[in-house]
Amino acid sequence: MSFKETINNKEIFLTDGGLETTLIYQHGIELPHFAAFDLVGKPKYTELLADYYRGYLELAKKHQRGFILESATWRANPEWAYKLGYSKGELEEVNRLAIQQLKEIKTVYDHQLDNIYISGCIGPRKDGYDVGEKMTIEQAQGYHQFQIRVLRDAGVDLITALTVNYIEEGLGMTLAAKELQIPVVISFTVELDGKLPGGSTLREAITQIDHLSESYPAYYMINCAHPTHFLDELNPEAEWSKRIKGIRSNASCKSHEELDESEELDRGDVKEFADWHLQLLERLPEVKVFGGCCGTDENHIEAICQTVH
Repeated sequence: MSFKETINNKEIFLTDGGLETTLIYQHGIELPHFAAFDLVGKPKYTELLADYYRGYLELAKKHQRGFILESATWRANPEWAYKLGYSKGELEEVNRLAIQQLKEIKTVYDHQLDNIYISGCIGPRKDGYDVGEKMTIEQAQGYHQFQIRVLRDAGVDLITALTVNYIEEGLGMTLAAKELQIPVVISFTVELDGKLPGGSTLREAITQIDHLSESYPAYYMINCAHPTHFLDELNPEAEWSKRIKGIRSNASCKSHEELDESEELDRGDVKEFADWHLQLLERLPEVKVFGGCCGTDENHIEAICQTVH
């Protein structure tokens, strides 16, 4: 069964939490430019990354849920790679290697879980919280096509674009994936007012991308924001709300600016975090994918599993 067919049935999927914040705050690893891909392929960190994913897969096995393995390639696009001194060839290789490592982990759990999918994770050209200079739709499509092609050729089941913060880039990502004939998920981040950093509402972003791509995204998600930031923006009766099938919330209810300035990890209240997902399900009954973002770890996802049935 294809990914699109599976995600449209009643099965619940889990995914991981906040990879970067886990590495920085729980393992004391420096991540220049918040780029976890810089650890991929370095023997010192190979087992650490594998253990990170295995912890979440064990949760999926315990609760008998499907799982989406999200690659550590959110920052592995040309602009961020250039800042870290990667050549184009080295960037291609690190994207491929990240997927190869996930395939090896998946092999161990294939007989223990019914559905495991490997997602090639991509992120914005600029910062996730700060739009910076906007690209046109065509520029965004051309820019992201490179990484999407490498991930597709490496054998991913889908592409997931996390922390999308303005419409043109999200649409460009979508059209690049469509041209390359690989399923794509578009995940938006929002500010305290429930709007994308680029100023659009979730309704505007979803309806425009669907309209201009012939509803190509498999579904939409919201990530890197606390449920209190976007709950009131959701309308369970609206068709655009029904297109949101994944939630990867931040543990903290702080703003993006406050999180950027924080020197300590804000894990929030784990039980309260899970309880918010019950309210989200009242507004988003179509949600099938549960994970976390900044500040979350296995404890948060475990709490969601115990709270949401």
